[in-house]
Amino acid sequence: MEISLKYLPGGRAAASGNIMAQSDLDLEETTLKEDLKFYFMNPCEKYRARRQIPWKLALQILKILMVTTQLIFFGLSNQLVVSFKEENTVAFKHLFLKGYSGVDEDDYSCSIYTQQDAYDSIFYVINQYRQLKSISLGTLGYEHEGAGLKICKQQYKKRTMLPSNDTLNIDVSTETECIFFKPQELAGKKAELKLNSSFFSLEFYRLIQIEISFKLKGIALQTIHARELPDCYAFQNTITFNNRAHSGKIKIYFDSDTDIQECKDWHIFGSVLQKNTQYILVFDGFVILSCFASLILCTRSIILALRLQKRFVNFFREKYKRHVCDADRLEFINGWYILVIISDVMTIIGSVLKMEIKAKNLTSYDVCSILLGTSTLFVWVGVIRYLGYFQTYNVLILTMQASLPKVLRFCCCAGMIYLGYTFCGWIVLGPYHEKFEDLNTVAECLFSLVNGDDMFATFAQIQQKSMLVWLFSRLYLYSFISLFIYMILSLFIALITDAYDTIKKYQQSGFPVTDLHEFLKDHGSVDYKKERTSMSFICCSRRQQSDDNLILIN
Repeated sequence: MEISLKYLPGGRAAASGNIMAQSDLDLEETTLKEDLKFYFMNPCEKYRARRQIPWKLALQILKILMVTTQLIFFGLSNQLVVSFKEENTVAFKHLFLKGYSGVDEDDYSCSIYTQQDAYDSIFYVINQYRQLKSISLGTLGYEHEGAGLKICKQQYKKRTMLPSNDTLNIDVSTETECIFFKPQELAGKKAELKLNSSFFSLEFYRLIQIEISFKLKGIALQTIHARELPDCYAFQNTITFNNRAHSGKIKIYFDSDTDIQECKDWHIFGSVLQKNTQYILVFDGFVILSCFASLILCTRSIILALRLQKRFVNFFREKYKRHVCDADRLEFINGWYILVIISDVMTIIGSVLKMEIKAKNLTSYDVCSILLGTSTLFVWVGVIRYLGYFQTYNVLILTMQASLPKVLRFCCCAGMIYLGYTFCGWIVLGPYHEKFEDLNTVAECLFSLVNGDDMFATFAQIQQKSMLVWLFSRLYLYSFISLFIYMILSLFIALITDAYDTIKKYQQSGFPVTDLHEFLKDHGSVDYKKERTSMSFICCSRRQQSDDNLILIN
């Protein structure tokens, strides 16, 4: 008895310490469960629980409206740029291509078949360039006094060729010779001497190509009617007479590279134009501020979520002596926030470029279009997140998540078959069908066939010069259509349908329970404030309690 009494005080101390440690652990568990429960609530439930105003939700709605409005304004402005480029390209073809019909022949503009036509077409370009200012209807001019018209011919080194005797004696190495005409020289005797020089004595049997290049300047005045400052353009035009095939047909290609430049000295009178530009710049500034605020809020939410994840992992390891699975860890990583951050960064950069373009300090229309277009796409895709708070609309998101891994694996297998048909069609049908002339065209043609487009034309346009190839084309097309439409495409749809059926079954019988779900399920409902609010947010209407047990929504 004495021994027991001797050690009794120490035993009471140890027991008391264990009770206090257990009490602290239970308190930590309760706090953690409350924080987890609050984290997985939607914005309206968070407001009802702790009166936390859903700033991110309101900001995202405002940002959708502002970003879409900004994109529409930029699209209308960009549409003027595109139309000006296209109309000038058509005008150049009519100005500098002799006998141009207004419609391109395949991938080239027009073609010639005689030596006299070749000489006439070359001298026609020179003459039109010389009298450009007197014949052009547009606001066109020469680049500057030092620039001009450059003509280069590329040909094989001189040898002999007798087709009648099947004799060929030619050096495959090439030589290039160029001649240059300045605008002010074209009306003088110096230009006549150049035109009568031996440079224009062409030997067509060794001629590979002739390239005529010149640069013109233009100003787009139509933007003034849209209350925008005008742009200055530089057109680098290249006319190529392609004789590489030596088939008796010279293909003439016209290429115009347009570069938008800052107008160096312009004076526009009228206050409306200046005020309109200032208003748009101010609006772009508000877009940048809203995206910057959204970026800060979403970044903060991700940081807090990672801290909460760390707390949950440490607590789970300390109490249950095991690690949290990867699926539960990913529950804390909100992919929608990452999408919003990417969208905000792209919108901010695109808006800055748009402001510089509007002020005529930059001309990077393509880069700005990609940034603003992609960011707007991400913004509207992000709207699905808020629809996912409701069980009916959440089916789409869950079906995409469940079917994506299987669909990707299926596409890898189907892609191997698709590539096989692509290479086979290119090498066999390429010489006999225009849709199989190159790999890119073959891939596009087969993709159209999978979707049921242009089937009859693909069958009908095959040339019947070789009966063997014609029979092979029928076997090739029938097998491809049957395999991909009736089998592969049906299996592809079946994968998505199976994922949809699985999600619907889970919504009726319950989703698979993970450690995180079980941890929160034991906690039950937290005694949050349930007072009704007088705020007129439509989205804050009460959800059914049964919906909360179906899925955790980030």
